[in-house]
Amino acid sequence: MRSRLDNLRRFYELLGLLEENLGGPRTLEKANGKMDWPRRGVYFFFEPSEYRTTSGDGPRVVRVGTHALKPGAKSTLWKRLRQHRGTTSGVYAGGGNHRGSIFRGHVGYALMRRDELPAEVTSHWSQGSTADRELRTREYPLECRVSLHIRMMPFLWVRIDDAPGPQSLRGNIERNAIGLLSNYPHVGGSKEKGRYIDGPSSNWLGRYAENLAVTQSGLWNVNHVDEGYDPAFLDRFGRLIREI
Repeated sequence: MRSRLDNLRRFYELLGLLEENLGGPRTLEKANGKMDWPRRGVYFFFEPSEYRTTSGDGPRVVRVGTHALKPGAKSTLWKRLRQHRGTTSGVYAGGGNHRGSIFRGHVGYALMRRDELPAEVTSHWSQGSTADRELRTREYPLECRVSLHIRMMPFLWVRIDDAPGPQSLRGNIERNAIGLLSNYPHVGGSKEKGRYIDGPSSNWLGRYAENLAVTQSGLWNVNHVDEGYDPAFLDRFGRLIREI
């Protein structure tokens, strides 16, 4: 049986092949809906100054995500990425809506805690599913900072255009990739509990996140960080990449 370290090395080798097949990563700073996006897929974000320290050289993945996991869901890969990117025009240009992006919500919490932002900006962060104009105006400076941070993060994506639903292949790849990457202390991957591999740097913004699942896993993820992984997903992942 391969160790978690072996599986992580294989995972990053596959990401290297994916990067080659895609012609390199993109950033949301320069991405737009006119680019060639698959209808559905799984994405992998990296973060400046975050590097692998055990499994090899190069940047480490800090977030894995997908979309349309509920039956009948119609969201596309680009629509999901656009929610993370935030707005580029209108009254709140440069900001965004963290209530529509859990990723934005986590980054915003970390920024407010690290920089000790005033309560008038932060007191209602992530509360409720909508916000009126007054609240959005108060939160706008922080939303802008979140956008600046996320838009500079390189990412890769793999096309998996399967039907929406919790049993989709996209959900399988997302769940297992998170489980493999997670350094959550009670899992560590497979049977190797407590094995800490490719941990976050001492300056990683996620160390200030409100949710311990983020701080302890080293990922901007909460779901699946404590579930471990099935190594067989790497075979499926590899086939998807080679089909590009």
